[in-house]
Amino acid sequence: MKTKPARHLLAIDTATAWQSVALLQDEHVLALLEQDAEGSHARSLMGAIDRLLREAGLSLKDLQALAVSIGPGSFTGLRVGLATMLGFRAVLGTPIVTVPTLEAMAWNLRDVKGLLVPVLKSRHNEVYWAAYEWRPGTGLHTHIAEQVGPPASVARALQGANACTLFGDGWQAYEKGIREGVEAVGGQVREVRPEQQRPSGVSVGLAGRQRLEAGQVAGPELVPRYVQRTEAEVKFDEQQGVSALERRRQRVAGKLAQGRRKRAQKDADPRAQK
Repeated sequence: MKTKPARHLLAIDTATAWQSVALLQDEHVLALLEQDAEGSHARSLMGAIDRLLREAGLSLKDLQALAVSIGPGSFTGLRVGLATMLGFRAVLGTPIVTVPTLEAMAWNLRDVKGLLVPVLKSRHNEVYWAAYEWRPGTGLHTHIAEQVGPPASVARALQGANACTLFGDGWQAYEKGIREGVEAVGGQVREVRPEQQRPSGVSVGLAGRQRLEAGQVAGPELVPRYVQRTEAEVKFDEQQGVSALERRRQRVAGKLAQGRRKRAQKDADPRAQK
């Protein structure tokens, strides 16, 4: 069931250290406040929202909808953003629409053709990423859903892609390795402007409006969208892709080979035959 367009919508993204808060009137940006809030989303978010509303001459009661980036991303940042929006909904009854973080980042590049690959840092030596494309008449198409893994996994998955646009703090952190992997198989990496590398409250708001008009309103239970690999998968990569079963097979094979070599040396030694 479709809903009426929200005239005033508050959108926030706290999935990374970069905090972005936007206020939209229809599809127009009334106000935008962005800052580096690493480790301080809980202290700075309410102040940023209050400042944004005061600058626009509005209050929370004037909002018809709330949009929030739901992950993947920082555990703490996502929880702060969701808790804030849930608090507003509990008091005012304002509907919430959630937007996956990587999908929202693709809205940063609404005018860019070809494959869009947002890449965000996860835990040590891992990234979150996905692949999208804007298609005429149908909007944003998902080629590869949200993934998490070592930076090399991005390049492997993009084999066969011609021109692709990679962006985000994960791309900035691991650009050299990913670029070399993509270009090694004939791919071409395109650049974007620095401000397009970061998650944006404006993009969350625009994507949220579209979802809201399609009736995709969040239900009573709302949790962050976490994309994590199991510990077994992490250890598998740390051991260069060799599973526990394969390592055991290799140890057994090594011992057997060592035994064969010893027997061969013994058979070849005339003294051992006496």
